[in-house]
Amino acid sequence: MHYISTENILLIGSTLLMAGVLMGKTSYRIGLPLLLIFLLVGMAFGTDGLGVQFSNMHIAQFIGMIALCIILFSGGLDTKISSIRPVIVPGLVLSTAGVLLTALLTGLFVWWLSGMSWTNIHFAFFPSLLLAATMSSTDSASVFGILGTQRVNLKQNLRPMLELESGSNDPMAYMLTIILIETIQLGGHLSAWTLLWQLALQFGIGGAAGWVMGMITRWLIKCYRKIGSHGDTEVKEDVDQASSMISILTLASVFFTFAIATALQGNGYLAVYLCGIYLGNKRVPCGRGIGKFMNGMSWLSQIVVFLMLGLLVNPHEMLTVAPVSLLIGIFMIFLGRPLAVFSCLAPIRKITFKAKCFIS
Repeated sequence: MHYISTENILLIGSTLLMAGVLMGKTSYRIGLPLLLIFLLVGMAFGTDGLGVQFSNMHIAQFIGMIALCIILFSGGLDTKISSIRPVIVPGLVLSTAGVLLTALLTGLFVWWLSGMSWTNIHFAFFPSLLLAATMSSTDSASVFGILGTQRVNLKQNLRPMLELESGSNDPMAYMLTIILIETIQLGGHLSAWTLLWQLALQFGIGGAAGWVMGMITRWLIKCYRKIGSHGDTEVKEDVDQASSMISILTLASVFFTFAIATALQGNGYLAVYLCGIYLGNKRVPCGRGIGKFMNGMSWLSQIVVFLMLGLLVNPHEMLTVAPVSLLIGIFMIFLGRPLAVFSCLAPIRKITFKAKCFIS
């Protein structure tokens, strides 16, 4: 694109959205995940396709951050405490020890590949672990999106377990990435105490901030309903308007929750997810309207994120690293992740072999 203007941005953005939605409808017939369709549409419009140039990582990170907050909050709204209570232990074990083991096993495999003469990657041990750490956590947008669209009756509480795991595994992956970057910069001195302390901060502050902000958000919604009332007389407000304004108030609270948790050195994504769980399990005025609004926003966020990721991909640059990348992906799918899952869930006998395979 030679000329960047508001009109061109709106033209390209609206075209991408329309193409993604219309092509996404075909995913039900051909059996491809809907989010993969959006990713392919983005690639088709990108540099190697129709030529849309987009490579600003800062904008991509900002858009992804906003979208993930909405997706996680919407997922939390749909999560009932009664359904996750039986799977809290395995879910949290997978989101912590599971992520750590996946990163360690995959990092060792990348390091081993780097020593082979026929590969075109040559990473030292810690950079290998860093590469693995960035891939170690399951993608919450994909998990919530796929489990939400596929009408599959999963037994043994697998859906809440997977949603809990994907909604709470960001702190571990985040801290692994940050600490490994610091370790590489300091010359290879990895502090286990620093890792444990930072992880405790991420989980503790993020969890507390999310729960407290859930209570505050509920209080703000009640305050909105009372504003303008005189004694026992309540101002008659249009129902649709009230639902819309409360939904906007809730959305603002989602972003505030993320920002305040991050500012306090906690994990903002975990805070947003727990805030959604709190509100989803309490009686809230216009709760159904909030749910519908956030569900629509969640779908828009997923579409935008995967279209954007598709635009960032330049297929011609992937050809030289495709063999090694596919090997790493295959290792994670068939060895790294299953070994981590089976190791973490070994003490929990009530989870069957088939269930562990599905989780893997």
